[in-house]
Amino acid sequence: MRRLITAIIFPFVFPLSFLFFGPLAVVAARIKGSASVAHTVARAWAATVFALLGIKVQTSGLENVPTDMPVIFACNHASQMDILALYLALPVEFRFVVKEELFKIPVLGLAMHTAGYVPINRSGGKAAIRSLREAARRIREGASVVIFPEGTRSLDGRLAEFKPGGFLLASKSGCPIVPVAIKGSHRILPKGSALCRPGTISVTTGSPILTKKDDRPVKRDQLMNETWHAVNAMLTEPNSMEG
Repeated sequence: MRRLITAIIFPFVFPLSFLFFGPLAVVAARIKGSASVAHTVARAWAATVFALLGIKVQTSGLENVPTDMPVIFACNHASQMDILALYLALPVEFRFVVKEELFKIPVLGLAMHTAGYVPINRSGGKAAIRSLREAARRIREGASVVIFPEGTRSLDGRLAEFKPGGFLLASKSGCPIVPVAIKGSHRILPKGSALCRPGTISVTTGSPILTKKDDRPVKRDQLMNETWHAVNAMLTEPNSMEG
């Protein structure tokens, strides 16, 4: 019965809840003058959606998350539900790094801007370099961010190759990378599917990966390779919970 209820209400819950919580985040942040309020509203949005859909979040490894410095969370991406799961799982405030074009979408763009999301220009050239520098500056100033290095959601739930952009950003910021493995979301809502199922999403955080050693930046490819293996190891652990 729970599966049937989730399947029926999902097409309405997701968009209608965003149309409520999105403007609420904008208004609250404008009144308080702080993007932190928008993050709090986003957490409430995620909790509401998951409660209605019968989705639970299980966490492990939170002791690996530094609380005294900004970090870059590098996460696998297999479902739209990953974003909501991260709001509920990660114990610190953060911003998402998203492609610049999304800021042009009505309501969504305004909500992301208000919440302090970090835009990245992916067209290449000087504009892309400027956006990376600006994003690195914001991270150094204290904004932990989430990146999805695969660039898009996985079709089969397995970890795809990482793209270099996020690791160039990590290298420029000098902040540690925290690998994050999200497991179970692909079974709940696969990419391209309109059928949502109840279940459990597990979010595991690994040990931070330093982007500087002996005051020298670690090479981008080395960071990318080390992070990929860290995330993949957590995803393939036999004792990890399946959703």
